[in-house]
Amino acid sequence: MRFNAKDLALLARQPSGCFDKEGELKICRVVRDEKLIEPRERWCRLKGNLLFLMKNKSSEASEVVILERCWIVEFRSKPDVSIVLKFQSGEPDLYLEAASKTDCESWAVALGEANSEGLQNKIQQLRRLIMEIKEERSSDEARKFLPSSQVDSLGEPQFTSIQRIANEPKLEFSLACKDLVAATRDRKLNTFIQVSVVHPAEHILTRYSSTEIVEGTKDPLFLTGVTFPPEYPIYEETKIKLTVYDVKDKSQDTVRTSVLPDHKEPRADIGRSFLGCTTFRVADLVKSKEQQLTLTLRTSDGGKTVGTIEVNLVKMGELEDGETDHVTTDAQDQKCALVHECTATEGISGKDSLPSLSAVLKNPICKLYRFPTSDNKWMRIREQMAETTLSFHVPKELINLHIKEDMRRNQELKDLGELAPHWDNMRKSVIAHCDQMLSMYQDTLAELGKHTGSSFKSSCSKGEKTLEFIPINLHLQRMHVHSPRLKDALYDVITVGAPAAHFQGFKNGGLRKLLSKFEAERRNTGYQCIYYSPENTAKAKEVLSNINHLQPLISSHADLLLSSASQHSPDSLKNSLKMLSEKTELFVHAFKDQLVRSALLALYTARPGCVLKKPAMPRNSAEEGSDLQHQDHPSQIKRQDSIPHHSEYDEEEWDRVWANVGKSLNCVIAMVDRLLEKDNVSSTKEGENDPSAADCKVFHTGGDWYEQLYPLVITLKDCMEEVVTRAKQSMAFVLLQELACGLPQCLMLTLRRDIVFSQALAGLVCGFIIKLHAGLHDQGFLQQLHTVGLLVQYEGLLSTYSEEAGMLEDMAVGISDLQKVMFKVIEAKSEDFLPIITGRREHYVIEVQLPAKMFELLPQEIKEGKLLRMYPVLFNVGINEQQTLAERFGDTTLQENINQENLELLKEYYKLFTEKMPPDCLPHFQEQNDLKGLLENLHQNIQAKKRKNVEIMWLAATICRKLNGVRFTCCKSAKDRTSMSVTLEQCSILRDEHQLHKDFFIRALDCMRSRQTQGALNESDDPETGCLADNKPTSRHFYPVALLLVSSHLLVVWLILSLALLLAKYQ
Repeated sequence: MRFNAKDLALLARQPSGCFDKEGELKICRVVRDEKLIEPRERWCRLKGNLLFLMKNKSSEASEVVILERCWIVEFRSKPDVSIVLKFQSGEPDLYLEAASKTDCESWAVALGEANSEGLQNKIQQLRRLIMEIKEERSSDEARKFLPSSQVDSLGEPQFTSIQRIANEPKLEFSLACKDLVAATRDRKLNTFIQVSVVHPAEHILTRYSSTEIVEGTKDPLFLTGVTFPPEYPIYEETKIKLTVYDVKDKSQDTVRTSVLPDHKEPRADIGRSFLGCTTFRVADLVKSKEQQLTLTLRTSDGGKTVGTIEVNLVKMGELEDGETDHVTTDAQDQKCALVHECTATEGISGKDSLPSLSAVLKNPICKLYRFPTSDNKWMRIREQMAETTLSFHVPKELINLHIKEDMRRNQELKDLGELAPHWDNMRKSVIAHCDQMLSMYQDTLAELGKHTGSSFKSSCSKGEKTLEFIPINLHLQRMHVHSPRLKDALYDVITVGAPAAHFQGFKNGGLRKLLSKFEAERRNTGYQCIYYSPENTAKAKEVLSNINHLQPLISSHADLLLSSASQHSPDSLKNSLKMLSEKTELFVHAFKDQLVRSALLALYTARPGCVLKKPAMPRNSAEEGSDLQHQDHPSQIKRQDSIPHHSEYDEEEWDRVWANVGKSLNCVIAMVDRLLEKDNVSSTKEGENDPSAADCKVFHTGGDWYEQLYPLVITLKDCMEEVVTRAKQSMAFVLLQELACGLPQCLMLTLRRDIVFSQALAGLVCGFIIKLHAGLHDQGFLQQLHTVGLLVQYEGLLSTYSEEAGMLEDMAVGISDLQKVMFKVIEAKSEDFLPIITGRREHYVIEVQLPAKMFELLPQEIKEGKLLRMYPVLFNVGINEQQTLAERFGDTTLQENINQENLELLKEYYKLFTEKMPPDCLPHFQEQNDLKGLLENLHQNIQAKKRKNVEIMWLAATICRKLNGVRFTCCKSAKDRTSMSVTLEQCSILRDEHQLHKDFFIRALDCMRSRQTQGALNESDDPETGCLADNKPTSRHFYPVALLLVSSHLLVVWLILSLALLLAKYQ
C-alpha cells in the first residue's frame, strides 16, 4: 500500500483539535513469549484509522500505524494499564502502555472503533435510521397531496391509548441485562440504563429517567424500574430507547447527561462509556404474551452485539409468586440473578384514585422499585412525590381573612366615639399604622393572584417578599408497598421547609424569643397606655368574634319567631323560640367576664372631661375583691391589676343593661307559652263550635299572636343592640391599648406570626386531606378522628446555631398556633373541592369538601358537622455540622425545651386516646403496652441530652404512625436533610414491616437516594436541584468542620476566613 509521505507529515502536524484522540503512551514491539523490546515514550495522535507515533508533541511523525485488520487484547503482565494491537498480516504485535487505568480504557475504546469496518457499520446503522424516519413520515407527507376533503376526513393522527386502571400509571416496567461485553477483558462493569422516549407525533428523542448503578457484574439486575404517570402522553406507537453505560468511577458520576443534547452521547473521558443501546415499541411490550421482551444490545454503529436486555411489564396489583431461591447477593460483586416472575390475575385499584385529590395534588413524579424479601419473594414499591395546590390556595384564603379582620378592627376603633386628646391621638396613630399593614396585606394578595407556573415555592425564593406567606417545597412523599404475602400499605410523609419568616431575617432571633421580649417590654412601659395581659386581649378578640357571629343569628331567629306567629303555626313557633333561646343564652354568657366591666370603666375615663391622676387600669377578676378594700390608698394601687374608682360612673349600669337581655328573653318565652296555652284551650272547643266560627277565631287569634309578640321582640333587639354597642366599644378599647403599647413592633410581630402560621397551616391542611382520603374505609380511624382528634407530628432537623436557631423559634410558635385550628368535613356542592377557611386569628375552621359518595362513608357525628381537633407536636434534633458547633461551643437549651414541652403534649394525647377509644377499635395497632413503652423510651432519650440523638426522631415517628397520625419532616429548605431522613425512614419501614432482605438494605437506600433515577426533571420542578448556586451551605467554606474541631485555633482561623468570604460575596 503506497502513501504520500508529505501528505502524512502534513496531517500529523495539524492542530490538536483535529484529532480523535492524542496523548502520551509507552510503545514497543512484542517478541515471542510476550517479551518487550524497551518501551519508549511516544506522543500518539489518532486520526481516523491512522495512528501517528512521534518522539514528542512538536516533532515530526516517526511512524504511522494503519489500524486495519487488527484487534485489541490485554497484556497479561499489566492488564490494567496496557493493551496489545495484534495484526492479521502477521506483523509483530504493538505494545501500548498508558499512565493510568482510565486512560488505558479510553485508548482501547478509541482504537477499537478506528477502522473502516466500524465506519461501514455506522453508515449502515444511519441508513436504517433514515429509512425508519422516512417510513414514519411518509403518511404525513402523503397528506399534502390529498384533496382537502380527504384530509379533513382523516383528521389528526390517532394514537392507541394504553388500557389502565383510573389514576394508575400508564406503563411500568423493570429492567435487567445479561452477558454484557466490556471494552477490555476482565473489566468489572458498573452499569446503568438511561431511558429515552421517542414521541410518535414529534419524532423527538427525550431523556426520561435512569436506573441506579449496579457495580461489578456483567449480568446486572436493576432494582429501580420505569414508571409513566397517568397524565404522561405515551401510546402503543411510542418508542422507548434503552441505552447502557459503563461508569468508570461511581463516586464521580453525576446526572451530567441531562445537560447534553438529546442526539449526542456522553464522551468516554467524562467518567462513563457507552456500551450499547436498543429500541422497542410500547405495543410490543404490552401485547406480548409473556409480558416480557428480550432485546439485543448493539453498539452505536449497529454492528457489534454487546449483550441482551430484558424488559418486564409490571403491574402493582399483581402478585409475584415465582420462587426466588436463586436470588443471590455477593457483598463484593453485588451480583443478582434475574427472577422469572409469575403473576396472578387479581388486580387492585389505586387507593389514591379519588376525584377530590386531583384538586389538591398535581405534577406527580413516580419511581418504581422491586426489592427481595427475607423469604425470597419480591415486593414492589412505588414512590410518588407530588406538589399541592394548597401551597398557594391556603395562604391566599388566609390573607383574605386577615384583611377582613383588620378592616373590621379599624372600623371598630373609629366607632369608639369621642375620646380625650391623649387617647384620640393614640387612636389616630394606631389606625395609621394599621392602614399601612392592611395595605401591605392587600398588595401581597394581589401579587399572589398574579402568580402562574409552579404550584410550590422553591428554596431559592424563600427570601422573596411577595412569597413570604407561601411554604417552601411543600410536597407529598407517598410510598405504596405491594408485598406478596402482606396487605398493601401506604406510607405518607409531608415534606416542607421549616415555617419561618426568612424575608424578615433572624438577626434578633425568632418568634419564641421576640414574643417573650415584647411581652416583658409591654409590662414595663410608661403610663401612656393601659397594659392588658395576652389572655385579656385574646378574650377581647373572642368577645368581638362572638358578637359578630351571634347578633345576626339572634336577629334572624327573632324574625322567624314573628313569622311563625303571623302564620299561627305552633310547631314552628316552638322551634323558633328554642333556637332563639339557645343563641341568646350564648350571647348573654359571652359578657359574663369581668374584662367587659373593667374595660367599660377604662373607656369612660378616656372620654373628654374625665380627668384622673392616672389612666385607668384593668382589673383581673381574680383580684377584684382584694383590691376594692385598698382603693382609698392610691399608694397601694398596683398599676397592672386595678382600676381607679370614678364617682360619676355607675358600675351597676352595665349589669342592668346586660341583665335586660335575659329579662326580655324571659318575657318572650312567657308570652309564647301563654299563647300556646290559649291555643290549646281554643282547639278543644273547636269541635263544639261551628266550622265557620272556628275559622274566624283562628284568623283573629293569629293576628293577636303577632301583635302581642312584636313589642317584646323589638324590646329584646333593642336591649341586645345596646349591649352590643357598649361591649364592642369596650373590647375595641382593649385592643387599642394592645396596639398602642407596642407600635410598631406589635404589628410587625403580628405580621411575622401570620407569615409563619400561613406556611404551617398550608402543610397541615394538605396532611389532613391526604390522611382523610387514605382512612375513609377505616372505621377505627374515623371514630378516633371525631372522638379524640388527629395527632400531627413534625420532625425538625434544624440546628440550634446561628440563623437556624431563629428558624426553629419561628417554627415552634407556628406549630403551636395550629392548636387553634379545627376541621370540619362537608359535602361538596360543586366540582370545586378546595377547602374553605373561616374564622379569625385566634380561631380558624377549615371546611374540607368531599364528593357525595365519599361523604356517605363518614360517621354520623362528622356528617353532622362536629369540629375535629388537631394535636400538633414538634420534636427537633439538629444533625448537620452547625449542630456540632452548637453542642460544643453554643447552647442547645432551645431544642431541649421544645422536645420536653411537646413530649408532655404527646403524653396528653395518648392519655386522652386510652380513655376514649376502646382497645379493639384499631385492630392493626400493637398492644397498648408497646405504645406506653415507646413513650417511656422517648422520655428517657429526651432526658438523656445525648448529642445528635436521632433515636428521638425514630421513636416519635413510630408513635405517630401507631396512633394514626400525620407525619411531617422539615429542615431549612426541605431538601438534603429532609430527603436523607425520609429515605432512611422508608427503608427502615420496608425492613421492619415488610421483611426487606437484610443484604439489600443499603442498596435499597442507595436506589431511593440516587439523584440519577430522578430522570429528566427540570430544575424548577425538582426541589433538590433548583437554584444550585444559591443553595450551597455556607458551612462548606475551606475545611471540614470535623477537622477544625480538633483545634480551637483552627476553628478561629476558619471562622475568620468564612466571614471574609461572606463579606466579599455580599459587597
